[in-house]
Amino acid sequence: MKEIAIVSGKGGTGKTSVAASLALVAGMEAVIADCDVDAANMHLLLRPDFSEACDFYSGEIAVIDKGMCRVCGKCMEVCHFDAVTLTDSYAEISAINCEGCGYCSYVCGSSAITMVPAKTGVVYESNIRSGSKMVHATMEPGAENSGKLVFNVRERAADIARREQKGFTIIDGSPGIGCPVIASLSGVSLAVLVTEPSVAAIHDLLRIVEVIQQFRIRTLCVINKYDINRAKTNEIKLLLANMNIAHVCDIAYDSDIAKAIAAGKAMSESGKRGSRAIAELWSKIKAVYG
Repeated sequence: MKEIAIVSGKGGTGKTSVAASLALVAGMEAVIADCDVDAANMHLLLRPDFSEACDFYSGEIAVIDKGMCRVCGKCMEVCHFDAVTLTDSYAEISAINCEGCGYCSYVCGSSAITMVPAKTGVVYESNIRSGSKMVHATMEPGAENSGKLVFNVRERAADIARREQKGFTIIDGSPGIGCPVIASLSGVSLAVLVTEPSVAAIHDLLRIVEVIQQFRIRTLCVINKYDINRAKTNEIKLLLANMNIAHVCDIAYDSDIAKAIAAGKAMSESGKRGSRAIAELWSKIKAVYG
């Protein structure tokens, strides 16, 4: 089973649209993992049924037993995150502000504060309209450790792929170069970069390439909306050649693609130009593996 990560240096390049389109073209050959957990939106195009859900816990959070609290104020004194407030009868701890450091629990003389596992998200296993499976997640407001949640999503998707003998897992990674991206890329077989011909995209393309090179992952690149600035497109192609990254596909700007996405459809369902480009990309990805 091969894991293919679709990533981009910045948001808005069309990464998720490309990943969702590949998912539909791959059909039963692939399991899909939406690892853009901080702002998951692949479900808008693939329409999962959310058939299975499992709470995800990571780190700890402080919880106070108000009946045991002596309102001494020590917890508020040591909290560096403004998570504790005092009333006349007890202290209160804000779940949003608490960072789980445990200092309040350590200084509490009445043992009123305990540290408990923090629910930071929900992981779903769904059936999608391609007939295959999708693993995706949502994070709780203000929650952290999205890298761990990404790893959990990937692990579940890989387990399904192995169990059902799928050839591929297609991963929609987060944009940028932060912890969720590292968790999306670590150990994958192939990275597919999605970029666009703009100054910001070129800057961020170079940053994500630096990250990928640390993992020594074979890399392909797609230039989306290549025809809106052909000079920048040529600049990207030159950069890719200098970095020994294969430029495998151009996707033209097409109003039919925009209309399809607005209607909850993928690029591969937008008409001849979009469907042809995605089919070509999937063919080239499979060719990497012979």
